[in-house]
Amino acid sequence: MRTPRLSRRAVLAGSAAAVAATAVSSAAVSPAVAAPVAGASGYRWRNVVIGGTGFVTGVLFHPSVRGLAYARTDIGGAYRWDDRAGRWTPLTDHLGWDDWNLLGVEAIAVDPAHPGRVYLALGTYAQSWAGNGAVLRSEDRGATWSRTDLDVKLGANEDGRGAGERLLVDPRDSDTLWLGTRHDGLLKSTDRGATWAAASGFPAKASASGQGVVFLVAAGRAVYAGWGDGDGTSGTANLYRTADGTAWEAVPGQPSGTAAKVPIRAAYDTHTRELYVTYANAPGPNGQSDGSVHKLRTASGKWADVTPVKPGGTTDDGSADTFGYGGLAVDTRRPGTLAVSTNNRWADVDTVYRTTNGGRTWTSLKDAAVFDVSETPYLKWGDDKPKFGWWIQALAVDPYDSKHIVYGTGATLYGTRDLKRWAPQIRGLEETAVRQLISPPVGEAHLLSGLGDIGVMYHERLTASPSRGMAANPVFGSATGLAQAAARPSYVVRAGWGDNGNGARSNDGGRTWAPFEAQPDITKDAPGPIATNADGSALLWSFVHWDGTKYAAHRSTDNGTTWSEISSFPKGATPVADPADPTLFYAYDTDTGTLLASTDSGLSFTARAGGLPSGDAQFKLVAAPGRSGDLWLSAKWNGLYRSTDGGASFSKVASCWASYTLGFGKAADGADYPAIYQVGSTDTITAVYRSDDEAKTWTRINDDAHQWGWTGEVVIGDPRVYGRVYLATNGRGIQYGEPLR
Repeated sequence: MRTPRLSRRAVLAGSAAAVAATAVSSAAVSPAVAAPVAGASGYRWRNVVIGGTGFVTGVLFHPSVRGLAYARTDIGGAYRWDDRAGRWTPLTDHLGWDDWNLLGVEAIAVDPAHPGRVYLALGTYAQSWAGNGAVLRSEDRGATWSRTDLDVKLGANEDGRGAGERLLVDPRDSDTLWLGTRHDGLLKSTDRGATWAAASGFPAKASASGQGVVFLVAAGRAVYAGWGDGDGTSGTANLYRTADGTAWEAVPGQPSGTAAKVPIRAAYDTHTRELYVTYANAPGPNGQSDGSVHKLRTASGKWADVTPVKPGGTTDDGSADTFGYGGLAVDTRRPGTLAVSTNNRWADVDTVYRTTNGGRTWTSLKDAAVFDVSETPYLKWGDDKPKFGWWIQALAVDPYDSKHIVYGTGATLYGTRDLKRWAPQIRGLEETAVRQLISPPVGEAHLLSGLGDIGVMYHERLTASPSRGMAANPVFGSATGLAQAAARPSYVVRAGWGDNGNGARSNDGGRTWAPFEAQPDITKDAPGPIATNADGSALLWSFVHWDGTKYAAHRSTDNGTTWSEISSFPKGATPVADPADPTLFYAYDTDTGTLLASTDSGLSFTARAGGLPSGDAQFKLVAAPGRSGDLWLSAKWNGLYRSTDGGASFSKVASCWASYTLGFGKAADGADYPAIYQVGSTDTITAVYRSDDEAKTWTRINDDAHQWGWTGEVVIGDPRVYGRVYLATNGRGIQYGEPLR
């Protein structure tokens, strides 16, 4: 959904500071590592199915292998498409906690002459607090990888992430690779990506704040490089080429002006020997308001403007029809046939244009499109039907099937086999950033989720996308709070970013919703976590602006009809309800390291235990189910703490070196305490653990093949199924694990 507020793709600065990797030399090379046997931990791990939900930034069909394709995402890793199975296989789940910054994929490259070879350029952020990038290389389509750590940073979740592939196998030599960076110019490898050095002779000068090289594409034996830091004038080049891999030159006669300021993608028609380039006035995916499409006859050097529709018109309702151009793909089977996409076209909605005559005329595929989103109903976004898309920058035409076109949006991949009927081509690709999870003790659904960008969902099945789609009335963008009354599980409340209200309640376990009758004035600018007490008679709502500013919490005892400020509640804290006693609420003040409690259903709070770890808003307090006053505090590398007296005192749990998030599930047979699950650390690894003996001992339940980068937000067990655990990731959706039987 379009929103000016920070979404799940906002910088996790707190997490980044804690886990940013140390920069290493490009000479640091890791050997090939096979993925460990799935289930080596005694668990089987799968995604809870939603279907996509994130920005797919690139799709690349293999030019030499029918049915083989690869996809990249901005924060959720890379995938390989299996046409026979009709699904995507994740390729980077082995990247662990310390490598969280490598889950963003800046670029993918394949070698047309060696079908097993695939290369990934990884690095989510290019900021000072983020670790350096890396290149993964595989000889077996991603089944095993070798890794080279770079001494530069990449930015797969920054502006320009929807541009073309910045990684390329040289068309003259399979041992030579090129890598375009944002701030460090053009790099070259002559040993298939094992080592990298600055490419000599590349004329464009990198800057610390620019886009740098935005794509690399082969045109015959030549290599073209798009440059994102031109100013749009004829005196500043934004497209370069080399014919011999050594000498580079600016391409003569290239277009200029605002509509051709930033080249976004390029593709070469081998039949007509023409290079097509899409342009915009900003790198995107946001902020583009002008753009164009041009082609270069590489033999003669002649340029032509083939823009389908010039931005800047007026829609029927009088809105300005501003947009740029983004996606671009040629049909390798048919000369002069290609497709391009608009981007950031909010007034008239983005589309894909197709031409069969080299750009003389174009057809908008949106105009005749028929969508079937029954497999992923959330794509209707609370409306009667889905729209064609937004953030369309990934676009590909199957080299073996001219009518098989796929394009990415900010939430899915759509595919067609006849240029008219479209459906999500997304099975196996799950990119949600997960904020909250609840596993109800009764009812049809074993899981409710609060998610970045797509609100709240009711999962009646774990193996199919929720049939109700996003929770509506109102529809949210990113969820900020989700809570269930422990003694009245039919009562659920939620909070989040929305244009038509920021809070809602459900009396049927989350199937249907009604908005709060009223909400505090601050809510629309700073919706935060929400809690309900055990019997649902009192609500506490905390408020935190996306920039970190904290505001006073509010309380309601009439289902959100009226609200009153609670000045004694620590600003910005997350309210925690006692699961057994409706008069009790708790809050952990991370600024002071103090536990506060309320004995009057949240009307007032007083301090109890103090002197606990402080200074990190990501410390988490949870209450054990079915017990009053049994509290657990995950304080990261400060360890795990427990109170059995309602927060009057805490003791450190000796069995745990570091704890990031903790939850509970059904007890093991013969045990009298719930199973405990946590994301925690030993002195060597951060992993997912289970304890069946009240945290005396722990068993690791994930393995090295299933790590998913940063997983410190939430983990819970299923209160009805022993051993089942649900884990939130930041870009790989909801993972759930079950013991092998």
